[in-house]
Amino acid sequence: MNELQKELTTNLAKFCKDSIEPHMEHDDEAGKFRLDIFQGLGAYGVTGITLPTEYGGAGLSYSDYVYALEEIAKTSVPYAVTVSVSSMVQTIINEYGNDAQKKKYLPALTSGQEIGAFALSESHAGSDAAGLKTTAKKVAGGYQINGTKMWITSGGIAKTYIVMARTGGEGPKGVSAFIVRDGDKGFSFGKAEKKMGWKTSPTRELVFENCFVPDENLLLGEGKGFNVAMGGLDRGRVAIAAIGVGCSQRCLDESVRYALERQQFNQPIFDFQGLQFMLSDMATEVESSRLLVHAAAQSIDAGTPNAKLCSMAKLKSTDGAMRVTTDAVQVLGGVGYTSEFPVERFMRDAKVLQIVEGTNQIQRVVIARHLKKEYGHA
Repeated sequence: MNELQKELTTNLAKFCKDSIEPHMEHDDEAGKFRLDIFQGLGAYGVTGITLPTEYGGAGLSYSDYVYALEEIAKTSVPYAVTVSVSSMVQTIINEYGNDAQKKKYLPALTSGQEIGAFALSESHAGSDAAGLKTTAKKVAGGYQINGTKMWITSGGIAKTYIVMARTGGEGPKGVSAFIVRDGDKGFSFGKAEKKMGWKTSPTRELVFENCFVPDENLLLGEGKGFNVAMGGLDRGRVAIAAIGVGCSQRCLDESVRYALERQQFNQPIFDFQGLQFMLSDMATEVESSRLLVHAAAQSIDAGTPNAKLCSMAKLKSTDGAMRVTTDAVQVLGGVGYTSEFPVERFMRDAKVLQIVEGTNQIQRVVIARHLKKEYGHA
């Protein structure tokens, strides 16, 4: 970690401790999202870390970004995810949008004044993203979108949505990407999902009923939507991987501290070899996941994203987060299963990390596909 990264994470840790931590147990129970917290993260410059300064971003590296996400996730996985998804929307607009689109939408997102959301999944199109059914019919001056999107992170609190809809035939070549704004006529929200975890991050259905989107809100061109969606996946997977590391690190910290303080049979439970083995495995899981995340981030910074490494990082760190958080509850015993300690919340939050940005089964398919190609059987 260089000096800039040390300063960034130190300042973030203080903000999280002072402004997020005191609310988390209450807000998790109430399912409350606080926009002022997100805007506070924006004031620290972490809601647009990798975007160019021209559009209000910090112009920093992806390696800097994953350190920031890890630090936020140590306090709140949902707020880290909100930053991650909004940042992915910014990256998509920056990479595939034209100058007018960048100038219009990016500054409010990079500053943290507004939140971005990504709308690809549907009730029958999750892992099979190319099978989406939402349509965008060409009309005078733009398109009419009809259909629904499911499980959309930040649905209802985001202002700018990247929406994938079908403008052509079946398959990926018939998909186009559009910028849709909250408040556009014909665009509304369905029910908020009741979830196991991520309770402070709203997840909603998006409903489009003859929603008119002007021509200038089409990204890249007709039939290019699948390229737009896939273009953000490698970065999105590494971001979720970094969040998994932060989640794991917090639970390791809680476990070691508790084991050193908790007395049984006239000695700290840390001194029992069985617990030492568990804690050592947890620490190794965290460190190995972090190394993979940074290797993947470095490939992005080099301009040659390594898709296999990105999938490996996501797979390793999120499966690892599930193991580490589960073990943390075990180390703490009965109190670990209560909200008196945060490990039960992190265990619930860890589960969906194995599902979002492509399930971990899909990650294994991606990795295997690369292995097949590397060994000359593409």
